Parts: sequence; C-alpha cells; structure tokens
Amino acid sequence: MRARQNGKARAQSPPPPPPSGRRCIFRHRRRRLLSSAAEVVGARFRVLPHCKFTILVLHRTSARFNSKRGLLMAAILPRTALLLRTPRGAGRLARFLGAGVPAASSSDAETAAEFMPWRNGGGVLHRAASVDPSAVVEAGAVVHSGAVIGKEVVVGSGTVVGPSVSVGQSTRIGYNVVLSNCSVGEFCTIHNGACIGQDGFGFFVDQDGQVKKKPQELYARIGDNVEIGANTCIDRGSWRDTMIGDDTKIDNLVQIGHNVVIGKCCMICGQVGIAGSATLGDYVVLGGRVAIRDHVSIASKVRLAANSLATKDIQEPGDYGGFPAVPINEWRRQTVNLRLFSKKHHDRR
Repeated sequence: MRARQNGKARAQSPPPPPPSGRRCIFRHRRRRLLSSAAEVVGARFRVLPHCKFTILVLHRTSARFNSKRGLLMAAILPRTALLLRTPRGAGRLARFLGAGVPAASSSDAETAAEFMPWRNGGGVLHRAASVDPSAVVEAGAVVHSGAVIGKEVVVGSGTVVGPSVSVGQSTRIGYNVVLSNCSVGEFCTIHNGACIGQDGFGFFVDQDGQVKKKPQELYARIGDNVEIGANTCIDRGSWRDTMIGDDTKIDNLVQIGHNVVIGKCCMICGQVGIAGSATLGDYVVLGGRVAIRDHVSIASKVRLAANSLATKDIQEPGDYGGFPAVPINEWRRQTVNLRLFSKKHHDRR
C-alpha cells in the first residue's frame, strides 16, 4: 500500500522546469569566457554541480601569472582557486591577462615550484625555509629560502622575510615589513612598513670624478624585547654589524644608518636620524627629531632634548640640548641671552 502511495506521489510530482533560454545563454557565455581565460593562463576551469561559483584551477605550469601586473602570488601557489560569480568578472580576467602578458619560461616555473602555501595563516614559504609549526604566516606574506621562524611568531600580510633571516620566538611582525640580511631576537614587535637590513648610504668619488658605491655586505642584529615603530629603517653594516640592544624602543619614522651600535634599554622618539657608524651607550634617550652625526659616540644615560644635534662625542651622562648639543643648563642660558639680545636690538631700532 505504501509503495503504491509513494509511486503515486512520485507520479504526481511535476518534472523540473527546463532552464530558460536566458539562463542557457548566460551559462554558455560564462563557459566561453572562462575557456578564453584558461587558455591565456594555461589553466582549466571546472563547474561544480549545485554550486553558485565557477572554479578556475591553476596549476604549477601557470607561470604566466608571474607578470608585472602584481599577480605573483598566483604563480607561487601550486594550486589557487579563483571564484568568479559572474561572466563579467571572467571576461575582465581574460582581457586583463591577455594584454601584454609575457610567455611562461622554465625558470619562472621552477621558481614557482620551490614555494608552497603555509597551512597556518595562508602565507607562502620556500621549501628550504625552517618555520615552526606554531608560527602564523598570514596570507600575502612570503618567507624565502634559508629563513628561520621561531615558535609563536606572527608574520603579517604583505611582509617579506628574506633569505637567511632568523626571527626569534613570540615576535610579532606587522604588515608590509621587509626583513633582509638581519636577525631578530625574541619577544620583539615590528610595526607596519618597517625595513630592516637593506644597504646603507655609502658612496665615494673616485679619481675620475664618478660616484661609486661602497660594499654593504654585513648584517643588522636586533636584540630581544625590541620594539620598532612603523616605517622605521635600519641599514645593515659595511665594516661592522648594525646592532640594536635588548629592550630598546624605537618610535615611528626613525632612520638608523649602517654600522650604528645602540645599547640596551634606549628610547628613540620619532623622526630621529642617526648617521652611520655612530655609537650609543645604554639607557640613552633621544627626543623627537634629534640628529646624531656620523662616527659620534654617546655615553650611557645621556638624554638629548628634541631638535638637538650631536656633532661631537658626549662622554658624560646627563641632559643635553641645542644646536650643537651642549649641557642643558648652558643651552637654556644661550636661549635666554639670545632672546634678550634680540629684544635689545629691536628696541634700539
């Protein structure tokens, strides 16, 4: 009886309506546009049943994505899924990729095959990199060969960790940070846009009057518990390593030249410029926009007021200020005398 009722119910259920002509045209157009996009990039597309998305699957041979148009990530990942909701998006992809994209080369394909996605965060790392399983490499970040990432390190999106760079445990790296030719200690914080380990500004004029670049082949060493502000630049060394001591705090927009050695527990405020080969002791405090001349030595426990310039060595601890920097009480007297002199000169007129 039940079988007869079920058969009767099935017989009474209306058949599914045939797809309308507009829907068929839409699907045909989407398939045609995706086919053209796949031919450009050397990929294949696949439509999953009962799915609102069309998946374009890229393979390792799709090295044409490694172009000047900013699609490097798609070339590095061995398999990437692009989800296109509409045929308009597929058409834009086909037109965008088809205009001026160079042909794939074997070297690009080999380079792309050496990188793989990281399961914890979605970033990309080289097969020769050493990354702790607890580390997070966010999407868009790249870790190059020979790099060492410690426990519980967080690498933000857009960050590039260069070859042979080491990062200690529990260090947090912000967005769009570039680390090259350097080592970072434990429990550090590097804010967005900082650049560490690039070449310093070293040039000389030869006998023919041409400007030549001095070799910059050493490293930048960052200690433990160091905080580096946004868009701060620390150059690597040329004749000695650039050193930042433990527990030092650096503000935003600070320039630290090559061969600079900074002691522990220093505080450097925003827009400070430290020229190459300068040496700072421990517990040094630099106010905003302080400038340190090259090859100058600053003793420990020295504090420089804002907008000061150190043109010669400071060998005694204390407070200094002015242009050039002198003991703070002398600088205050200079300021008062200059103000009185200017007032008298104005009254005589």
